[in-house]
Amino acid sequence: MLRLLLCLICVAPIFGADAAYRAEIERWRLQVEQSLKTDDGWLTVAGLFWLKEGENRIELPEGSGPAPVFEFHAGTTRVRMAGQAARVLKPDSSGKPDILTIGPLSMFVIKRGDRYGIRLKDPNSRFRKNFTGCKWFPIRESAKVEARLIPYSPPKMITIPNVLGQKEQMPSPGRVVFTWQGQEVSLEPVWSGRQLWFIFKDQTSGKQTYPAGRFLYAGAPVDGKVTLDFNQAVNPPCAFTPYATCPLPPRQNWLPVRIDAGELTYHTE
Repeated sequence: MLRLLLCLICVAPIFGADAAYRAEIERWRLQVEQSLKTDDGWLTVAGLFWLKEGENRIELPEGSGPAPVFEFHAGTTRVRMAGQAARVLKPDSSGKPDILTIGPLSMFVIKRGDRYGIRLKDPNSRFRKNFTGCKWFPIRESAKVEARLIPYSPPKMITIPNVLGQKEQMPSPGRVVFTWQGQEVSLEPVWSGRQLWFIFKDQTSGKQTYPAGRFLYAGAPVDGKVTLDFNQAVNPPCAFTPYATCPLPPRQNWLPVRIDAGELTYHTE
């Protein structure tokens, strides 16, 4: 009996740590889903209208009233609305786009490469109304791995494609190397603010997970080490709305292994 009691005392901290970690990931996943469902979340993105030189008219949901007219010339967008003077709209590339509202709808100019468009958000969008919730692989502590950063000095520019067929050069701090199920693999991240941003696909892509790949964020390297928690791998916005302009994994981030952790592909029911 004493031996059994001692064993239980020894393993209790292990089970406690596992339960605490599981609860942490579950809270984080709930926050991910809640952010999608907010009035400003990706589920409200209900339209994208690319601008051509001259006058542009867009289609609003039925019952929204007269649609604004957008005049686009040499990278500058002006909006005209009935009874109002025309005004210039700053695009999202300015850091803080001008928001145009009509009732519950909001619109702003996006710039992607040399293309400009109007993004429409509707809190009553069908994507939000029909949202069925995120699905995930079971949480496994073994999916949280320590990797080592092989730095580039200076940071190397890598090519990141997107769903529009465009390519953008972004700085990568180095190659992140880790072992997954006994096999050494690597990814090249780019910076997203103060976090490392991994855009990757693996052998679950197009099967259990979103075909185009997934995102993973990690803290900045500490003493050349990076913690990768694939329980927090998420779908890109394009999984939830066809009007997002998502980046795609560069070829070097196509992993030859199954990352059977994180978010599963999204299906409406």
